[in-house]
Amino acid sequence: MRNNTNPLLFWTGIFLLFFPGLLHAYLLMPFPGSQNLEAIKLCYYLEKIILPLRIIGGLMLVWYLVKYFTKNTMRGMIVKGSVFVLLLGSLYVTDIEYKASSMFEEPKTVRFANAIENKVPESYIVLGVVNNGVAKAYPLIYLGYHHKVQDNVGTLPVLVTYCTMCRTGRVFSPMVNGARQTFRLVGARHYNAIIEDQTTGSWWYQATGEAAVGPMAGAKLNDVYYEQSTLGAWLNKHPSSLILQPDSHFRSDYDDLKNYDRKQPVDKDSTLKNKDSLVRKSWLVGVIINKQPKGYNWRKLEKVRLLNDQVGTTPLLIALENDSLTFHAWNRRIDGKDLSFKIDTAGQLTDKETASVWDWDGLCTAGTEKGKRLTKVQAYQEYRHSWLHFHPTTLFWEGELKMLSYLP
Repeated sequence: MRNNTNPLLFWTGIFLLFFPGLLHAYLLMPFPGSQNLEAIKLCYYLEKIILPLRIIGGLMLVWYLVKYFTKNTMRGMIVKGSVFVLLLGSLYVTDIEYKASSMFEEPKTVRFANAIENKVPESYIVLGVVNNGVAKAYPLIYLGYHHKVQDNVGTLPVLVTYCTMCRTGRVFSPMVNGARQTFRLVGARHYNAIIEDQTTGSWWYQATGEAAVGPMAGAKLNDVYYEQSTLGAWLNKHPSSLILQPDSHFRSDYDDLKNYDRKQPVDKDSTLKNKDSLVRKSWLVGVIINKQPKGYNWRKLEKVRLLNDQVGTTPLLIALENDSLTFHAWNRRIDGKDLSFKIDTAGQLTDKETASVWDWDGLCTAGTEKGKRLTKVQAYQEYRHSWLHFHPTTLFWEGELKMLSYLP
């Protein structure tokens, strides 16, 4: 008479112990096909039940081992034992190797230096924040690995973030319901970093600061204005700025991002003959004015360097500095009149109406408008596919000054 080995108990225990964790890791990492699925709610609730399911699955396997394992044939014991051992290795994959907080650790030391003691090359790109006369610069090469730095600029709490998968930075207030939060990196959805606040456990998209799921779903973190610039250009405007220094524990991780801020993917694609072609990872500068998003082709901006544009009723100036890496967006309306700008032969910003000279911080330094300042507009650099996903109604400037079209 054949012994009852109760295989359903074994395979159910295997499923509960391993499959939820594998699915969770697949959906929260950029594996083929995973990021295109609308699965953030599944990921969120899956994370809540993984541990209970593992406990149930583990108990089922222990019961199976005690009650039924020895009733298997030798071949059956080898097959089941091999499956268990192989899948046991998946716990390392799901809980360590592909766990976002393990792959991209928090800085162990957050240290700043002034321009004299600074060790960061001035050619590096930074996110710069100013508050009440205190300026701080956060190099992308460090932010890109850590994904976030939780800090203060003067008395202002800030959450400085950067996602290399969508190539964009954001700075937020870490205050939720009046309390400062500590955030952890969860993973990614739609190629954008997902962070979780400690108190409510809600999941927030880095690209928008919006809570996608959890008790705060639908809420939005308050934005803090920042500028993306080379460190040299930033220090020209803010010579007393403090600069985030590298954490020596992560030197090799920083090295992996060498030249990240210099070359577009199209430049590395030997099969693409027309380097001006728009692809998923083409860079753009994005703005949102009165809820209307607009994107500007980075390669075309590099060529013209300055663009007098308009979004709705707002006259806009987009400009790149001489380093072709530092960019700005300003409202070009002063005292009710719209100014049109150009870059003169000396590389200075001048307006055509009054011939006044303006610096790269938007301040008029000479001419009839001396002392007046252009209003800064928050602008972001981002991959085209990411910007379009989060801002599907985007208008797009592709190189012709009057061309407006929806991104395909």
